[in-house]
Amino acid sequence: MAAGSRLFSRGSKPIPWGAAAGRAAGLACALALALVALPGGHGPVHGAIDPTGIVSRAPISESGGAPPESAPTRIVLGPGGRDVRLAGELTEGVAERLARLLDAHGSVERIHLTSEGGLVDEGAAIGALIARRGLVTYVPDYCVSACTLAFVRGRERLVLEGARLGFHAPYETGPFGIEVAADSTPERAAYLEAGLEPAFVDAALKVRPDDLMIPDTARLVAARVATGVVDAYRFPDSTLDESSDPDHARAVVLRDVPLLADVEARAPALIRAISAWYLDGYAQGRSEGAAYDGIRRMAARAVAGALRPAEPATLVALGQLTLRLLDRFEPDRAPACAAAGEGIGAVLTRSGIGEAERASARAALSNASFAEAMPDDSIPASRATRDCAGLRRALAAALALPADDAAAALHPLLFPEPALAHVTAQAE
Repeated sequence: MAAGSRLFSRGSKPIPWGAAAGRAAGLACALALALVALPGGHGPVHGAIDPTGIVSRAPISESGGAPPESAPTRIVLGPGGRDVRLAGELTEGVAERLARLLDAHGSVERIHLTSEGGLVDEGAAIGALIARRGLVTYVPDYCVSACTLAFVRGRERLVLEGARLGFHAPYETGPFGIEVAADSTPERAAYLEAGLEPAFVDAALKVRPDDLMIPDTARLVAARVATGVVDAYRFPDSTLDESSDPDHARAVVLRDVPLLADVEARAPALIRAISAWYLDGYAQGRSEGAAYDGIRRMAARAVAGALRPAEPATLVALGQLTLRLLDRFEPDRAPACAAAGEGIGAVLTRSGIGEAERASARAALSNASFAEAMPDDSIPASRATRDCAGLRRALAAALALPADDAAAALHPLLFPEPALAHVTAQAE
């Protein structure tokens, strides 16, 4: 695979790019900015994309300097023995390792593919294994270059919402590391045999080796590259497929709920507890959607518990922050309203919180004390429905009162209890 820079991924971390000898379908520097979350619309995206504002999830770490050497490709059996998780570069010997694992475990039905590409022969060999075993292929994050040769051989070919497949012409590495275009006839035949739309194959193999075509999921399905799109609750979580250790689990938790990075210095035991819960769920096969929901519920309850005894001035500031968010998130009204309805803990731990709101939350939490007990991860009991307009009116009415009275009126709005059907009406 060609040398290049780091790129952003959906799930967890920057991916290092090394070099592999031989004919490859790897990528060059353009890939560093190409694998980002795609904006709306249809059709393929070529080349570098400005990642500002459209990266679906930030990488868990940002270290400067040259990219590190690629970690060994990870091939592990998932919980229950039904899934194989393959993550990393398709270097020499990866297909043989996969074959040994499949020979030892006849119950495997699916393979999760997370790969930046690599050697064409390895991608094709993995594809042959997949076809022979009748496996379902699934991309939870990204599968580019030679990885797509494996993906298209699946009995079913499924992608997570927002996952990315990347295509370009194969190349060979010549003297001095120069990339030389290679004959794409074998790749064309493999794609067409898998049933891909001929026009799509033509477009994909016209892309320069130092460029990348990333179609959106609608185009992937229309071109018969993928047979379906699944949500984050369908399969076991693959976010830690490349490295399932406590440090990476912690990094995912802090990435999913950015406010927890500010909380960690005050409550390190809280972060350790949530991270351990997340890591255990990954090992047990919890879905990514359920994992994120649980992380956010625990974070929200811990934050709400720390803020519940806050001084009136802090409660007023939190009420003002909630009202601003309700007024600001017009295009994203439903999630913002749902968070506000759940209370201030959900407001401050939602993924869409901005830096200004996070700074306000940090100030509010500066004197708060966090409980030592593990937060509850259970789904909350049903609360009275509070429509967005009614909640906004209740917050505005409370904030118009003198500080002490405002704090008293805001308290049930910021810290709602289950099944209190009359809260909003009383506050108004």
